[in-house]
Amino acid sequence: MADMGSFRDAVAAWAAGGPGGPAHELAGRLTVRTAVLLEGPSDAAAVDALAAHHGRDLAAEGICVLPMGGAMSVGRFAALLGPSGLDLRLTGLCDERERGYYFRALDRANAARRDLFVCTADLEDELIRALGVPRVTALIEAEGDLRPLRTFLSQPAQQGRTAQQQLRRFLGTKKGRKIHYGRVLVEALDPARTPDPLAGLFAAL
Repeated sequence: MADMGSFRDAVAAWAAGGPGGPAHELAGRLTVRTAVLLEGPSDAAAVDALAAHHGRDLAAEGICVLPMGGAMSVGRFAALLGPSGLDLRLTGLCDERERGYYFRALDRANAARRDLFVCTADLEDELIRALGVPRVTALIEAEGDLRPLRTFLSQPAQQGRTAQQQLRRFLGTKKGRKIHYGRVLVEALDPARTPDPLAGLFAAL
């Protein structure tokens, strides 16, 4: 049975050079209206977790959460999905350092910049600041990763960095860890302390 995952796969194949027919057919069948362009799967995990936290079924609302496999792909995805392609509304999150790539891609696709929400450094940084270092450390301990964290913090390269910078770097040291903690950190959020980029994104959906 066709679902939003099938559409996501069809778009990824199209962006990689495959035919666009399957994506067009599924977009119509599923009544897709919005694509949330995200750099990678850890961002998607956080967005999906926040949707669940708020009791929203984004797929049922016609919203496709789409990890692109890197910010450098945003031009291709925006062209395929925006006004010149499937004519979906484009929105998303990006890191501060990737803002230029996203803005240029949205401009070329004739899509609105106002629907892009920018994290100060990246989404992990936003979540760590929202929760605070002690809370994030407690969550890491609860997930059974306190020993790897302590080993990581003992490395000479981590000396002189702030605790927030250390935690952010730790989350990216093992494959799959950022994805896992994207969900864990969002689930631990007080809704009133949702980082502005995430809150803005959900208010716009």
